[in-house]
Amino acid sequence: MRKKKNPFLVVNRIGMKLTILSALIILAAEILGFTATIVIGFLTDGTNNTVQVLGSIIASIFIGALLAFIIGNNVLKPLSELVKATRRVTNGDFDVTLDIGWAERHTIKELYELIRDFNEMTEELRRTELFRKDFISNFSHEFKTPLVSIRGFARQLYEGDLTPEQQKEFSKIILDETEYLSKLSQNTLLMTNLENKDIITDKTSFSLDEQLRNCMIRLEPQWSAKNIDINMDLDEICYYWNEPMLAHVWNNLFDNAVKFTIVGGSIGVSLKRKDGLIVVRISDSGCGIPEEALSHIFEKFYQADSSHATKGNGLGLSLVKKIVELCEGDISVSSEVGKGTEFTVELRDKR
Repeated sequence: MRKKKNPFLVVNRIGMKLTILSALIILAAEILGFTATIVIGFLTDGTNNTVQVLGSIIASIFIGALLAFIIGNNVLKPLSELVKATRRVTNGDFDVTLDIGWAERHTIKELYELIRDFNEMTEELRRTELFRKDFISNFSHEFKTPLVSIRGFARQLYEGDLTPEQQKEFSKIILDETEYLSKLSQNTLLMTNLENKDIITDKTSFSLDEQLRNCMIRLEPQWSAKNIDINMDLDEICYYWNEPMLAHVWNNLFDNAVKFTIVGGSIGVSLKRKDGLIVVRISDSGCGIPEEALSHIFEKFYQADSSHATKGNGLGLSLVKKIVELCEGDISVSSEVGKGTEFTVELRDKR
């Protein structure tokens, strides 16, 4: 990754070079004017001082204008374009890109670097703006749907005239929807925090295999109710990182495995060291993921089950990927419809 330079230092260097160039223009004009005076004096044999003075002035003006034109085209023109582009960005237009190729060939190094950094800045602003609009749109939809459901069933409970079975069913729906909203809010907050986090604190040494067991035990009521067979093949491995944050990865992957595995199915978890990596594989005999959805499952708010038959907010796997990346690791997935899915998490072995 290219190291960013301090923009103020770049601007200072540009200013210094422009000052030097201006001084050179003046010096060149004076030297050439003096030379013209000598030449005119030689041609006129020193008999006409007025001609010598006029020749000196004209030569100075001509040379100065020529040099100013050359410098203006090669240095000040891209600087002027940069100022105009900056005004457009200030007004909210992020679709601005300056011609960096021309600048690289025809301007000073620092100005070229400034234009390059400007283009990178506008590209980042453009991506951020697109993400913001997409996030607001998706979050509004995900938040609005359960609210409508809660309002509808709450109104029916309030108006009465329901059987005890209906009251229990409607109360259960309202409870499920409020839990969904609570989880959506928590995941959104966590995602926001992770998006702005580069340094992970609160790191400790802990037993990774024990953490995996505890995360699976937490879901025991769910996989027991579906009579799912759990197979865990875990090596004893001590790992150094933020333990609660990494637990979020396993909780989410295990929860998905249990959710999408049919009654009487199986889930396998393995933990091994391989080629300088710590490899965790989580497989299930569930319904699988369609091939066209595999490349999108780590996107925010994406849900492969478009029917929403299984409740989720589409942020879980995005959080998993972000946490694994912060851990300097990698996550991949393979799946076949009707046969199951396997997630592979590779963490850097820090022994």
